[in-house]
This record gives sequence, C-alpha cells and structure tokens, in this order.
Amino acid sequence: MAVHHHGSAPTAGAAPGTARVALVGSPNSGKTTLFNALTGLRAKTGNYPGVTVARYEGVAKVGDRDVVVEDLPGTYSLDPISPDERVVSDVLDLEHTGTATPDALVVTLDATTLRRSLGLLAQVLAAELPACVVLTFHDELTRRQGALDVAALSRALGVPVVTVVAGRRRDLGALRALLADPSAWDVPVVPPPTHPREVTAWISSVLDAAGYRAPVVDARTRRVDAVLLHPVWGTLVFFVTMFAFFQVIFTVAAYPQGWIEDLFGWLGGLVDAHVGIPWLSSFLSDAVLGGVGGVLVFLPQIALLFVLISLLEGVGYMARAAFLMDRVMSKAGLEGRAFVALLSSLACAIPGIMATRTLPSARDRIATMMGAPLMTCSARLPVYVLLIGLLVPSSTRVGPFGAQGLIMFALYLLGAVSAMLAAWAFSRLGRSTGPLLPFYMEMPPYRLPSLRSIGLAVYDACAAFVRKVARIILVTTVILWLLLNLPMRTDADLRAAGVDTGDSGAASSYVIDHSYGAAVGRFVEPVFEPLGFDWRINVGVLASLSARETFVATLGQVAAADDPENPSAALEKMTVQEGPRAGEKLFTPAVLASLLVFFLYALQCMSTVGMLRRESGSWKWPAIAFGYLFVTAWVMAWLAGTVVGALT
Repeated sequence: MAVHHHGSAPTAGAAPGTARVALVGSPNSGKTTLFNALTGLRAKTGNYPGVTVARYEGVAKVGDRDVVVEDLPGTYSLDPISPDERVVSDVLDLEHTGTATPDALVVTLDATTLRRSLGLLAQVLAAELPACVVLTFHDELTRRQGALDVAALSRALGVPVVTVVAGRRRDLGALRALLADPSAWDVPVVPPPTHPREVTAWISSVLDAAGYRAPVVDARTRRVDAVLLHPVWGTLVFFVTMFAFFQVIFTVAAYPQGWIEDLFGWLGGLVDAHVGIPWLSSFLSDAVLGGVGGVLVFLPQIALLFVLISLLEGVGYMARAAFLMDRVMSKAGLEGRAFVALLSSLACAIPGIMATRTLPSARDRIATMMGAPLMTCSARLPVYVLLIGLLVPSSTRVGPFGAQGLIMFALYLLGAVSAMLAAWAFSRLGRSTGPLLPFYMEMPPYRLPSLRSIGLAVYDACAAFVRKVARIILVTTVILWLLLNLPMRTDADLRAAGVDTGDSGAASSYVIDHSYGAAVGRFVEPVFEPLGFDWRINVGVLASLSARETFVATLGQVAAADDPENPSAALEKMTVQEGPRAGEKLFTPAVLASLLVFFLYALQCMSTVGMLRRESGSWKWPAIAFGYLFVTAWVMAWLAGTVVGALT
C-alpha cells in the first residue's frame, strides 16, 4: 500500500529515499532500549514541526542498506491528553500534514502486561500502516510461570511477531530481516474494531488463540512493595535512601577527586617551569588549567551521582518514589507526573522542564516548570562541594555520619520542598474548575539493571559535563581572566603604586584588585553587600549566569593570584579588603551559608531560561521565573546569613 510522506526531512547518515520505521510503545515497554540496540546509539535529536517535543532518529544497518528508525514518545493510547501523546497520534495520522508519516511501524508489547498492551496495538493497526510486533520481557513472562505461543499470536493478530529480550544484539536477527522489506509484511485480513467494548472482546479472543497465561504476581516484588509503597515506611525508606545517597557521594568521590587535583597541579607546575612569558604562563595556569581543572575536579561526584540515579531507576525504585509522591503532589493540586518531571531535574533542570510535556494540563506544565529550577541539579554540585568544604572540615561528623554529606542532603531536601511549594503556588494561578486527571504509571517489577545501561547513562552525563566545561566554562574563564588581568600593568606602574615587583603574589593581587573585573564586581556591590559578598564573590556570581560551575573557576582564579601553589588554602585565608569588615575573614560561616542558599534558589543558568522560553512559548514565564527566584534567593540568603551569624 502506498504511504505518503508529509514534510519528511533527511536523516544524517541515511541516503535519500531510505525507508523510515517508527517505534511505538507504552512507557517501560523496552522501546528505547530496542532503539539503542538497533541504531547502535547513532542517533540525532531534533524537534517535531511546530512543537517542542523532541524527536530521536537513528540509522539501523539492515544487510547492505540503511533504515531510518524513529523512537516516538511513549504512550498508553492514541487518544492524546498531553503534547507527547499528541505527537504520536499526529505521526500515525495519514491526513496530518505537519509530520512525516513512516513507511512502517514496529510496536513493542510487554509480554507480562499483554492484555493492556493490546489496546494500544488495536489503535495502531487502525492507522493502516505496515506493522510488526516486538514482544519484550518474554523471558520474564516465562520466569513468572506465564505462557504464550508466539506463532499463534502472530496468526491471531495478522502481523509478524518477534521476541527480543533486553535489546540484546543477538536477538535482533529476525527483526532486522523483517525491516529489510516492510512492504512484504502480513496485514490483518480484518482490522481490529474501534469501539471500546468490541476492542475488549477482540483482545480476549487474541489472547485465547495465543494460549496466553498471565504471569503470576512476582512474590518478591509484592513483599518489597508492601514496605516501599507504604505511606509511612515507604516515605521513611525514601528519605533514608536519599540520605545514604549523599553520604556516598562525598566519601567515595574524595579519592578520584584528589587524583584529578594532583594531575592539574602537576600540569600547572610544568607550565610555570617551562613557559617563560609571565602573562602567557598566567593565562595557561590560571585561566585554562585553573579554570577548567577547578571544575573538572568535580567530575567524580557527577559520575557517582548518575551511577546512583541510574541504579535507582533501573532497579524500578524511581517509579515507586513517584507513586509515593503522588499523594504529596495532590495536595498541591498536581499529580505524580509532575513529581517525575521534578525528579528529572536532579540531573538538570532542562530535561526536567522537557518532561513536563507528559502533563495533560497547560496550567500544570507551567506550575511544574516554575518549580523545576529549584531542584538541586548536577551543576550546583561543584559549588556545593566547594562551599561545604570551606564551611566544615571533611573530618567533622554528626554521630556516625559525615557533616558534609548531612549538609548536602539538607540542601537537596530544601530544594525539593521549595520546588514543590513553588509548583503549588503557581498551580493556584488560573486554576481550572475541571477535575484532576488520574495519574497512571506502570509499576515495573524489580530488575537488576544492566551494566551497559548504567555505563551509558554515566557516560552521557559525564560527556555532557566535559563538553560544557570545554565550551561554555572554558570561554567564560578566558573572558574572566581577561577581565581580571586588564588593564595590563608594567613594572613601572607597580612600583609607582608601591608594589614589590619581586613578589609575584603581591603583583598579581594588585592587578586583580584594580582590574576591569574588580570594577564590575564593585559596581554591583550595593546589591550583594547585605549578604556579606565582596566584589570577588560578586564577579563569581555574575559569571555563574553562563554556568553555575563557573563560580568555582572564578574563585579559583582569584585565589591562585594569592597562592598559586595552594588555591584552596588561599580561599580559606582570604580577607575582606575594604569597608567596615576590612581585615576580617571573607568566607565566614554566615557568608558561606548565604552563598549556599543563594545558589540553591537563584536561576543562575541561561540555558534553563532558554528552555523555559521554548516550552512556554514566550518570554513572559522565563522573566517571571528569573525575577521571583532572584528575589527569593536574595531574601533567603540574607535570612540564612543572619541566623548563622547570630549562632556563630
């Protein structure tokens, strides 16, 4: 049958006229795992025309030809209630002119939930596109004493059916053979019915014909869920898990972090020893090695953060956490899907904001987007680690627990509570009178995640962090170096100012104190002076608008001017240079508390502002978000500094 394409765009690496196949399936059906296995991660991302929902395409090798594979958003139905589901419906609609219609469809069905999954298949087959079924988790169906005749299921459906377990490459042979010629696929003699009552009868007849026996409820899952989904014990386990999470981040990551510090210290020594031009030596050691190395030193924490998140998600715990939090979110007039979006923001606010596309209500999407930047993302982690390290020594303990991990847990908890309060406040604006739609989420059985899936998640996160360092942070640190070292001072200028030119530390301090960067920092000093910030901190705060991690690089450059051999010690010894606090220690507990709280609340990320603009469709909501978060950050930082100052 002929299929007409509407606005189909070429895919990188694919020849013109290449067949296009779309993967359709419900969340947790193994669809994206299958996509990765078929394409070998040779994927590109973009957006569907007219909407901000991301599209993922890759090229699968099928014999001597290529097939473009598109991973459609997960959906339980083609009756859309959210932007993600609307995209799937539009792609499968031959009459819709805004999106490219695929040549064929591959539908992933979870063998353990086949009765529910067949409802989606009935709607997909109604699109009258060539389709085949990939049966996933067939091994789990067998393990849980279920049964299914795959050949009989294929005959009952009238379409090809193959089984693939966990995206294993060796299971893909039959599917690749099918993808070689979708036009030869069998099609149902009689298409499935469309009326809900008739669809239910059709599903029962298909399952009877295939000899399907549903799997028994996994006893292990039932026992564990009795605890983890309990309103009291489950919540307690959740907080204990998160608490242990941050204890591990501080203790385990300390060793590789020390190795990276030693590496960049050694490289800085080589530069000092072999580069005879003072300004070039300063540029390479302070801007490049000091700025980039000062941020890369936190790579172990980033990697460990994503190892733990991937483990919790892969084992099936994150779905339970979302279910638990649905009760909390309902108090704010939201639902569990909003918590899933907020939980995604632990990695970065950008995917968290993108995850709001699964919410059916525009009001809920805006409310969740306004709260997402308050979740403590990985970009805050280097700032927190630096400031907490200045606030309390690593040896300080509260009972059996490390004080540093305890403070980190408190910051993450405060960020999460603040995010939900913000979402609650914005959900009150423009509240509709309609009822909340039910929250539907698959509870996957507990599984051991594959090392490959964890490795890919950690690799992607670390690679994104390194790319950010190589592009945004490196450029920003170079600009900062120029601002902190211009105008250039000759030896005559330094001597005229009473500076000993033989003391490189004194000369560097004078240059920085009288630089363009210092002028910028002093210009905004009236705004931040009540918080205890001086111009050096102000420059770091302004620089962190490009990326929060740049704050660490900025302080590293400033400290290196005082003590290039040990910038960390220089930060601890740094004193206030002017004003009523002149001569006092700069980083007092009150100032450190103010900084921690300021970075917890402030929207110091222009990439997030840009994503808010894309998702909301105007500059109104990004402007509101930046404004209310800055005011909240200033007020809360002032309160934190005042309280801690009074206590110390």
